[in-house]
Amino acid sequence: MTPLLRTHFFVALSILSLLTCSNNAQLSTNFYDKTCPDLQTIVRNAMTQAINGEVRLGASLLRLFFHDCFVNGCDASILLDDTANFVGEKNALPNQNSARGYEVIDTIKTNVEAVCNGTVSCADILALAARDGVALLGGPSWEVALGRRDARTASQSDANNQIPSPFSDLATLTFMFAAKGLSARDLTVLSGSHTIGKAQCQFFRTRIYNETNIDTNFATSKRATCPASGGDTNLSPLESLTPNSFDNNYYTELVANRGLLHSDQVLFNGGSQDALVRTYSTNNAAFFSDFAAAMVKMSNISPLTGTSGEIRKNCRVVN
Repeated sequence: MTPLLRTHFFVALSILSLLTCSNNAQLSTNFYDKTCPDLQTIVRNAMTQAINGEVRLGASLLRLFFHDCFVNGCDASILLDDTANFVGEKNALPNQNSARGYEVIDTIKTNVEAVCNGTVSCADILALAARDGVALLGGPSWEVALGRRDARTASQSDANNQIPSPFSDLATLTFMFAAKGLSARDLTVLSGSHTIGKAQCQFFRTRIYNETNIDTNFATSKRATCPASGGDTNLSPLESLTPNSFDNNYYTELVANRGLLHSDQVLFNGGSQDALVRTYSTNNAAFFSDFAAAMVKMSNISPLTGTSGEIRKNCRVVN
């Protein structure tokens, strides 16, 4: 991206953030400027350290934020631990033994509390961490409107029903995104988050053994670490060309019928999103711009603001 294009890109995102905030006046990009001015530096430093230790955590935090926002809004409900008297979302099927990165949020929260006690919500920390994870892996950045508060409740049943499945078809995915106020275009660009991260064998076994719209050599290579039975938790990169870099190669792989998950390849399979996938596969700047805009949009799904919810002292438990 040229310096001029980058400048226009960030100006456009700034305008988009302001427009978003005007629709939800209680969220603001300067929400903590006076009460916790070092917040974004604290989050970025912790995310840098985390990714330097394990690059996969950038993808893990992004996925954690996605799974949080899709269940009753971006309210940090996914961070709540189960207790004897409380059932949270961590053990819902889309999250159990696969959602990760909770310890990174714990670290950031501890660091923030040391400087700004009882001020910053876990929901806002998660939103910032997801953004920084993308940027640190070479992806776009965007302004995050802040002022979310933390839920006191969670819903395992909603997590089971509202988070899209890796086995979903395009119609189902489009419907589930629309239920959250997100368009088919948002679906396609947010799926580009699979340019980083890994998936377990159990989630792509059917695709590499039974589906026909898949590159033969690609399927064979994936079978080496994902047997027809057993090895359910064996991992494979969601995108194999540049698995540790946030770029548009996810779409390059889809065009070549090398999408790892069924829910990936349905975006390029003779359907309504084919043209957009082709565009992103050859235009990284368009992908980055649209991805940042879609993340801003997703991060504003039903936030708790004002006096709703609370500011948790510990992200894993209600106060």
